[in-house]
Amino acid sequence: MRKLMLLAAVAVGYVLGARAGRERYDQIMSLVGQVKNDPRVQEKAHQAVDLAKDQAPVVADKVTSAASAAAAKVTGNDSGDTSPPNGAHHMAGPQGDLP
Repeated sequence: MRKLMLLAAVAVGYVLGARAGRERYDQIMSLVGQVKNDPRVQEKAHQAVDLAKDQAPVVADKVTSAASAAAAKVTGNDSGDTSPPNGAHHMAGPQGDLP
């Protein structure tokens, strides 16, 4: 009997919450649409896209430099050359066989 009451209470709560939840969801989505279509927001969004496009090459160069530095540090080769010493290539896993 207690389980039946609990299930009934959960069912009633779900139905009432779903009704109120849908109305609130519609209100929130309406507000989101208003904000999204605001010309000021559109202008800032376009500015952000333009800035990202302008900065992409700079970021790519920094990432490449950082990756090269990290690879050199890991291999113990600080000269910037990331190839293994003595031409030894150690590849394991899906890239190749173990030496």
